[in-house]
Amino acid sequence: MQKLNYLRETPSQTAGPYVHIGLAPGAAGFQIFDHELGWDIAGPKAQGERIRIEGCVYDGTDAPVKDVLIETWQANSNGVYAHPEDGRPHEEGFRGWGRVISDFDSGLWAFDTVKPGATPGRAGTVQAPHINLWIVARGINIGLNTRLYFFDEADANAKDPLLNLIEQTHRRDTLIAKHDSSGTPAIYRFDIRLQGEGETVFLDI
Repeated sequence: MQKLNYLRETPSQTAGPYVHIGLAPGAAGFQIFDHELGWDIAGPKAQGERIRIEGCVYDGTDAPVKDVLIETWQANSNGVYAHPEDGRPHEEGFRGWGRVISDFDSGLWAFDTVKPGATPGRAGTVQAPHINLWIVARGINIGLNTRLYFFDEADANAKDPLLNLIEQTHRRDTLIAKHDSSGTPAIYRFDIRLQGEGETVFLDI
């Protein structure tokens, strides 16, 4: 009888100090491309309310993580994703995907976009306006997925199928971005906590 040789799992590794050079070289001081992929999230012609999202990622000691890279994915103001699987016509030039990094000194990250609309969910449900986030940094073995919802969409949030899976209200609140400024563009604050009190809800995707 032939003996089967099973391959062992490859060891995991954190993003390391070179993630910015590979994924956001301009921010790391390397001017390789005329236009870096991912910085223009909505596009200059996108319809809807222009907003700015900003925040920090904090570790378990409440210290800001200063080498974070965040990728974003969202629908447009009508709730349509720029993806063939959405199946609905979307705005010309609307990308809905972006990539930003935190400031190396303060840990603050930010991006400009348009406020997304509600999107269809499973089994006829409707998802409240939200932005999907994927976070990598030194010390994170596997990228973390979470969502950002908006505090001024209370009615839609109350019916959102994902938010309703979170039984504890205080845990649900970790996914809600608060108004930091009502100017133009409106600024929403969304801090992400990796561990400890107020730890952000992360999604197993």
